Amino acid sequence: MNVITASNCVLVLVDYQGRLMPAIHDAERAVANAVLLAKAAHLLDIPVLGTEQNPPGLGPNDERVRSACAQTLAKTHFDACQDGLVGLLDAARPGFTQVVVAGCEAHVCMLQTVLGLLTAGKQVWVVENASGSRRPSDHAAAMHRLGGSGATVVTHEMVIFEWLNDCKHPKFKDVLALVKEAG
Repeated sequence: MNVITASNCVLVLVDYQGRLMPAIHDAERAVANAVLLAKAAHLLDIPVLGTEQNPPGLGPNDERVRSACAQTLAKTHFDACQDGLVGLLDAARPGFTQVVVAGCEAHVCMLQTVLGLLTAGKQVWVVENASGSRRPSDHAAAMHRLGGSGATVVTHEMVIFEWLNDCKHPKFKDVLALVKEAG
């Protein structure tokens, strides 16, 4: 079954770092969509964790992303799973099987982290419009490869409304207001 279930899901935001983001194509869109996902996740009690690649070299995540994460994993491997991501996610939501991932660079750290999560037996959704690379061609290649590797490529609104599942959800109006505010 390829349906995202909010009660079984975690959100991972990969490497939206200060020294990296100026080089990312359409970076502001990626950050804005990642933050919107995190805000919706908070309203729906979905854990949000971040990663930072070599923070002494690349600096911390954009403050909007960093403040939206309950915890941020500093890592040196491009695949955050090799630095303990799955254990942190399991501590945040024991027994989870579903992960929504967005991040930068889509064709390096985000891609390798998603491949690590798939290898760990998780279902993974990659948020195309909340992810970025320096070159659009690298971003497109990453989405193509991830889709062919078992992840499902989605947009932020696809995720948000799948988390809600029903317009009668008690948080529907609150989440809809976030989506409308974002434009």
